[in-house]
Amino acid sequence: DILPYMDRVWKVLDDKRRAGERILFEGAQGTLLDIDHGTYPFVTSSNTVAGQAAAGSGVGPGAIGYVLGITKAYTTRVGEGPFPTEQKNEIGEFLGTRGHEFGVVTGRKRRCGWFDAVLVRQAVAVNGIKGIALTKLDVLDGLDEIKVCTGYRLDGETIDYLPASQGAQARVEPIYETLEGWKGTTAGARSWNDLPAQAVKYVRYIEELIGAPVALLSTSPERDDTILVTDPFQD
Repeated sequence: DILPYMDRVWKVLDDKRRAGERILFEGAQGTLLDIDHGTYPFVTSSNTVAGQAAAGSGVGPGAIGYVLGITKAYTTRVGEGPFPTEQKNEIGEFLGTRGHEFGVVTGRKRRCGWFDAVLVRQAVAVNGIKGIALTKLDVLDGLDEIKVCTGYRLDGETIDYLPASQGAQARVEPIYETLEGWKGTTAGARSWNDLPAQAVKYVRYIEELIGAPVALLSTSPERDDTILVTDPFQD
């Protein structure tokens, strides 16, 4: 019987907010699976962007003070759909194996590729993201070079967004910037000083490209192996 657990959610949340209590909303699935802003028809059946937290809960959008986006240090996708930076080669296999890239629900093998700053920058804009939790940096340890997609080439023109039409999405070609990799390990790092210089350079370059600072940096599957740059719960 679930009736005893039913309440006016908007009222409960509004009371908590007015009392100065912290409220955390956690979304599921990626921005590009959003039914309105995603890569239709390769999307889910609902909204996955940050704005859904307000619409679904009854909290006014002006009451949401901080939006934290979560992305890996490389790019993955489960199932069909456009994936400009996908690596159908030994790099893709390396990322998938090292990162244990299998879908949590389906168990399907994830497609893997280089970090796509175009897609992440688009997600930052659509969600109003103020900070990024960058995960799985340690998966990139040991690579001689690391590529980052900084833009697309479509029919001879350079663009900085993913087109809406399937035909155009299939024709975009990634424009890469190649960075030197690092030989040291980032696994288990809990401060900037623990990171190889090239790893720090990589993170800073990502910040520059996506237009959002890295607030948290994860360096292993363990919860404690995190560099907390900005506490989202601090005023």
